[in-house]
Amino acid sequence: MKAWASWRSLLCAVGLVLMAARPDGACALELNKANQAQLEQLDGLGVAMAERILAERAKAPFRDWEDLARRVKGMRGARSEQLQRQGVTVNGVAGPVSTTHAAKR
Repeated sequence: MKAWASWRSLLCAVGLVLMAARPDGACALELNKANQAQLEQLDGLGVAMAERILAERAKAPFRDWEDLARRVKGMRGARSEQLQRQGVTVNGVAGPVSTTHAAKR
């Protein structure tokens, strides 16, 4: 009976992981909680961009994608859309949000 309980626990854990995964294979990552290593793992972000994001976030969490685009140089248009496609969220919002026009305000 103990063996069945262990397998059941394992199957439940695997099920939860699969439910949390996005259909396109990307995993959600909250920009307001991500550390430097997690940011650097994202396509389109290098060390310098990760450091800029963390420096701005240290001042205050990002309110939304528009706030991110205004505060972090280089985080507009194609780059933010690339992050959204990878499952990145800002304050719980995954997008799609076009930040190109908002950043010019």
